[in-house]
Amino acid sequence: MSRGIEVFEALVEASAAVEAVVLCTVIRTAGSTPRKHTARMMVRGSGVIVGTIGGGRVERQIVEHAQRLLAQGPTATSERVRYHLTHELAMCCGGEMEILMEPIFPDPLAIVCGGGHVAKALLPLLPALDFAPILVEDLPELGSPERFPNAQRILDSFDVRDWTGIPLDERCYVVVVTREHSTDQAILEQLLDKPLAYLGMIGSQRKAGTFRQRLHNKGFTEAQLAKLHAPIGLSIGAETPAEIALAIAAELTAVRSARRSGTR
Repeated sequence: MSRGIEVFEALVEASAAVEAVVLCTVIRTAGSTPRKHTARMMVRGSGVIVGTIGGGRVERQIVEHAQRLLAQGPTATSERVRYHLTHELAMCCGGEMEILMEPIFPDPLAIVCGGGHVAKALLPLLPALDFAPILVEDLPELGSPERFPNAQRILDSFDVRDWTGIPLDERCYVVVVTREHSTDQAILEQLLDKPLAYLGMIGSQRKAGTFRQRLHNKGFTEAQLAKLHAPIGLSIGAETPAEIALAIAAELTAVRSARRSGTR
């Protein structure tokens, strides 16, 4: 295998798995060091590494530093760290190493449930806003790759238990715009207890109120129901599918910005 190629392959795999990682690159050395400049290593949140910057105490320090960066979430920024291997880390090498640490957080997922007119208008907007779009639709004619060329994945089941490999956590934004009220409710019942970044459902104020009462009757708490954005989208007077899609995209962006700034 070519030198360091396994690190780049691991980065691609991490991106596909929506996994946050830190890329560590040796950018300067002086004196005797175990690796020289351009040596790279990828660090996962678990501390598992791909590649190496030389092993020993310097590598252990970098792994721990990388884990602290990942714990900061998407607000983490790149950092440069420098070690004198003998004076600071009691290694025998005697040289210095400077490492650039770049936290890489994949685009958040935007799961759009339903392949109708609103979804068709919404999906093309999402990549430019740095969301990774996933479509959920069980009718082939509404969920085809030809209809949704922007979708990273197309799932053919509205049963959340079939969404294998999808992290239903704070990296995930879910938009519910299916063709059936019963399907909308079934999806909400499976997602309201998940720590999602966003959960929104299309419909009128009356529909939203009816659904909240039904869900309350099924035992969902007020705190869980408060997470539901319904009616969906920012209030811009939207009527057409394109306008509704714009309102939804704007709300997703607003929620993400608020989460990044720590205001929600």
